[in-house]
Amino acid sequence: MFDIRKPELAELPSLARLRRATVVAAVGAVLILVAVVLPAEYGIDPSGAGRVLGLTEMGEIRRELQLEAEQDEAHHTDHSSSLFESILGIFIGTAHADEDWRDTEILILQPGESAETKLIMDEGQHAQFSWSTAGGRINFDLHAHGAGQSKSYEKGRGKTSGEGSIKAPFSGEHGWFWRNRDKQAVAVTLRVKGNYNTFVVIE
Repeated sequence: MFDIRKPELAELPSLARLRRATVVAAVGAVLILVAVVLPAEYGIDPSGAGRVLGLTEMGEIRRELQLEAEQDEAHHTDHSSSLFESILGIFIGTAHADEDWRDTEILILQPGESAETKLIMDEGQHAQFSWSTAGGRINFDLHAHGAGQSKSYEKGRGKTSGEGSIKAPFSGEHGWFWRNRDKQAVAVTLRVKGNYNTFVVIE
């Protein structure tokens, strides 16, 4: 058997020494937290030591990667509910709102696809419109041409909604050219009302 000698009371550290050791350990832990852990893990560098040691840049990169991963996950989660659910919501909303609109059209454009929606109007006629997208953004060009004349009303890139009115300065076609520049399919719902002759869709 081992002969373990019991230490004498005088050999044990005093209470004051234990307290000092505890304080030193706590201070050391705080210094490590501030100078090493916060810069390396979170890119937070209140003391400036992390920048000198190159740890802050590591933490910033780690944080950026984490944020990008969270954004990608949220993006894919949003789109995993898919365009079908968005379009279903459009149809439900359209069923309640169509009473106020003369014509409603839903265009589904795949990436890179385009379409045109036109109002055939006589000079002086007036129409109102409202449109919105589901699944992504859209580029558009609201313009008119006819009787040897042309007019640009409005252009937009990466838009998700719009509303306004058209007063025809001349007889002809007044309407939108739509193009999907997103990486996923986009549904465009266009509603029009007012004084015009015909509503035409060209895909």
